[in-house]
Amino acid sequence: MSAAATRPEAPPHPTHQDVRRRLDRARKGMFARLYATIALALRMMFYDKPKLIGTTLGVVFAVVLSAQQLGILFGLLQKNTMFVDNAQADVWVTPPGTNQLQPGKRLAESVLVTARSTPGVAVASPLIYGTGSVQRPAGGSEPVTIIGLEVPATSDGSWLGGPWNIVRGDRRSLALPNAAFFEDARREKMGDVNFGSVREVNGYEVSVMGLTWGLLPFGPPYAFFEAKLARNLLGVGPEEQHFVLIQVAPGESPDVVAERLAARLPETRVLTRPAFHDAIVKTLLGEQLGVTFGTSTAFGLLIGFIIVALSMFSSVLDNIKEFGTLKAIGATSGDLSRLLVVQSVMYAVLGSFIGLGMVGFAAEGIRSASLAMIVPLPLVIATPLVMTTLCVFASVLALRRVRKLEPGMVFR
Repeated sequence: MSAAATRPEAPPHPTHQDVRRRLDRARKGMFARLYATIALALRMMFYDKPKLIGTTLGVVFAVVLSAQQLGILFGLLQKNTMFVDNAQADVWVTPPGTNQLQPGKRLAESVLVTARSTPGVAVASPLIYGTGSVQRPAGGSEPVTIIGLEVPATSDGSWLGGPWNIVRGDRRSLALPNAAFFEDARREKMGDVNFGSVREVNGYEVSVMGLTWGLLPFGPPYAFFEAKLARNLLGVGPEEQHFVLIQVAPGESPDVVAERLAARLPETRVLTRPAFHDAIVKTLLGEQLGVTFGTSTAFGLLIGFIIVALSMFSSVLDNIKEFGTLKAIGATSGDLSRLLVVQSVMYAVLGSFIGLGMVGFAAEGIRSASLAMIVPLPLVIATPLVMTTLCVFASVLALRRVRKLEPGMVFR
């Protein structure tokens, strides 16, 4: 008998269809195992209702505290950047070292003339900025931030420097002698000022020809005047201004025009609107504002992290025999880890939606001319993602306990 006759036959080489069928069965088994793990995680989670409520409330607390603090922070930042955002100026020419909208070294007339002759500049307008006080008829005074702007010579001219959010009057009324626009939300503090009222500002009598709403920065409310009158109120010379506002010509880039102005005016600081906005935000966050709100936000996230971590670990300890049984009947450490991660994600998503809903109601409830809580879309999107990450990390202690679990303990 030959060696070839006694050699066992080799198994047939699997065909492409055989390989595909085996992969399909493996995938179905894997998905079935994952589905069973998710279903079990949810059943265990919703079975223990007191722990479900407690853990979810911990996430809700973290979301409400952190999102509310960030919403108030965004509102305060918006209050301090709203003038730059709404002044209709593409480029600002400011005194050197300017990081906030505050009066500094006054700019000479030559700065305004040079700006107007720079290629790409359509309009260059002076802005007068300072602090004044409105005398109340019954005595006392109320501080205001005086804004002096150049009234356009034509009806279709560009208004640089405001006013906006006008609730009464026409801004072209600023061209009238001694005309002023005051903040409607501060009418009572100015002695029940109304449209047509006469008040004394820094020793000059002015007539109220318009009212704005919500123009309240950190400091006193904005009050708008024609540039010449504002110079008299603040004692600024006729050839001086605090800022020069630039509107670029159609088709011109504000960044390019800003570079040209900076080259021609080296003694000033030239900023585009976005750059000035960012400089104000960076300055405010670098001071007390950022530290205060950053600490409170971190505190809320830390409290949520601790509550979720303790709840997840407590859940494992309470169900330690059930987890041991699952291991004894074939569940792997990976299966139990996925179970805990699914629960963590569910706590994060459920708590985030409830918390964001509460923050939304709170934002509408406290909205006023003085304060507005801003909850932007990026914050709404980021909150569930951050809380999910937080909750998954918070389950690390529980995951370690599960991985060390011995199946045999169920028989002890």
